[in-house]
Amino acid sequence: MAEIGTRNRLRVVREATPGVYLDGEELGEILLPRRYVPARLRAGDELEVFVYLDSEDRLVATTEGPRAMVGEIACLEVVGVHRDVGAFLDWGLAKDLLLPFREQERPLRRGEKVVVAVYVDEKTNRIAASMRVQRHLSNRAPEYRPGQAVDLLISGKTPLGYNAIVESSHFGLLHDDRVTVPLEVGQRVKGFVRGIRPGGRIDLSLDAAGYKRVAPLTVQIVEALKRKGGRFELDDDSSAEAIREEFGVSKKAFKQALGALYKMRRIRFMKPGPGVELVKETDWEPGRG
Repeated sequence: MAEIGTRNRLRVVREATPGVYLDGEELGEILLPRRYVPARLRAGDELEVFVYLDSEDRLVATTEGPRAMVGEIACLEVVGVHRDVGAFLDWGLAKDLLLPFREQERPLRRGEKVVVAVYVDEKTNRIAASMRVQRHLSNRAPEYRPGQAVDLLISGKTPLGYNAIVESSHFGLLHDDRVTVPLEVGQRVKGFVRGIRPGGRIDLSLDAAGYKRVAPLTVQIVEALKRKGGRFELDDDSSAEAIREEFGVSKKAFKQALGALYKMRRIRFMKPGPGVELVKETDWEPGRG
């Protein structure tokens, strides 16, 4: 059966003036408006669509993809505020996403960006958003391993650091001493699990720990040098911002990786700098002397 708020692979039942109708099984036929119908689509063909309710609460399909589907968490922009119903968010579809007043944690303004969970209202069957993200996170105890790479969505700033949503499932915390560059609410970054505290709170870092961090980074550096003709202008004295932009790691991790490559005689520091260069062009494997 087709599910509202997600992508579904549905079969074309028939063609009509407004578009084509798709088999939604228990939901009945679902219209795919003419402007989304691919050329040469015929009855019996299947295609992947997103299913939701239009402005008149009719089931409709689209080949466009929203910025977040039901069950996901995203940072979306407020494009309007209605004094009777709530705020409307731009989620990438023709019909804006409603953030009801009851699901807001504070008054909102047009142009503001907010982190929300996308869900289906059980009473109306409409897709809506909620700033009360914690209600929509997993109730299961986190099972991440120390050092495991995870996708993070920065959800807020606290006196201790940054709150982050881990894999759209759990809350985590990036302590200030583990953050070397400013982050923004709504920013998506790659992070690593440092550990899990009693109660399920996840401690996070933007860098892997120890050699697990250094070894893969040395590979990245050598590959970047090869792409750039054997040299680039980053070195020990480069800014943390420039290093983070290029490799997504802290300056400390970058310096450790350069040190490891220098000891293996894979690179040399350019004098006068700034920058490093490959000692020779060759296939390289970590640990080869």
